[in-house]
Amino acid sequence: MARIAIEHIDASCALPELARETARTLIVFWWGDVPVGQVIDEGIPGERIDLERHWAEFAHSPACQRAASRSDHLPRPPLDVSVVICTRDRPDALKTALESLAHQSLKPREVIVVDNASADARTREVAEAAGVRYVREDRPGLSFARNSGIHQAAADIIAFTDDDVALHPRWLERLAGALCNSKAVAVTGLVLPAELETEAQQHFETFWSFNQGYEPIEFDAGFFSADKGSGADVWNIGAGANMAFHRRAFDVAGYFDTRLGAGAAGCSEDSEFWHRILSLGGTCRYEPSAVVYHFHRRDMAGLRSQIYQYMKGHAAALLVQYERTGNRGSLRRLLFLLPAYDARRVWRKIRYGARPENRFLWQEIAGIVAGIGYYLHRGRARTP
Repeated sequence: MARIAIEHIDASCALPELARETARTLIVFWWGDVPVGQVIDEGIPGERIDLERHWAEFAHSPACQRAASRSDHLPRPPLDVSVVICTRDRPDALKTALESLAHQSLKPREVIVVDNASADARTREVAEAAGVRYVREDRPGLSFARNSGIHQAAADIIAFTDDDVALHPRWLERLAGALCNSKAVAVTGLVLPAELETEAQQHFETFWSFNQGYEPIEFDAGFFSADKGSGADVWNIGAGANMAFHRRAFDVAGYFDTRLGAGAAGCSEDSEFWHRILSLGGTCRYEPSAVVYHFHRRDMAGLRSQIYQYMKGHAAALLVQYERTGNRGSLRRLLFLLPAYDARRVWRKIRYGARPENRFLWQEIAGIVAGIGYYLHRGRARTP
């Protein structure tokens, strides 16, 4: 499958003349340094892209009007921020993330690299070369690493990103600023693809994207009211690669559940924690002006494993959410809604043949079953 080119266009200036590099191009429109929308352009390589036509879809959107009506989007108060990056055996990716972190408009009090039991000394070497704090966490599992970072952090705001991203220069300013300009105790931001070079990356961005749109969203008691019915869609709050918290969130809600996350159930340590915040009456916010660029898995084998782990973690997290709150919505989603949804997908696959969105259907179902088994094996012990 041919690569999809990515073009970032600042529509606050005159639109450039742009020729297609490939048959498909992801165009992300910005107003200055604020993203306002995206579109996929299709056509013959070498021909001119009609940017005016594409921009017309967004020129009068709320996101664009909001960006154009204020000079800096979010006021910049004095902010005290620790940045935590958890990593394991990916020194080259970590170096890229740290290089982008060095060019932030808001300088953090500290950057903490938590090495989650890497096999050699390269992670330490990268961290020391970048002049950031290095912390070793030998208990494997992303939640152990995140919790270690929280305990080491000295600032009032703790921001998390991953080792497989590059950061927009105003990422930290916008992310931390959103916490100080709202009632939220947790905030997430926009995750854009860094590249769409391979079929696996394109499939992930099409069907599993972290992108939650270009409008700010408040997740509060109204959003959480669905939890007693069909379960609140807390995974739509954002992504762990782009999130920050007031320290008091951990004082009140505890820490990341070590049964969840990469190296344990597979994922969902972030969404379960957002669920916990909401269950205690807190508010979360999605702020799309805080941008990171994520390098998706490049090969199908890696994507297949990732989706299996995602669904394994999702199933385990639903059970943890029910365990902690007693709200039956999470249980109903796991035991009734998800099986019914997947049964319909299996029937359509048998009747009409394979479709792209069902390419990893068997891995998804196997992951759900494995997640239930994982939770039952680990027991009901709350951690932490």
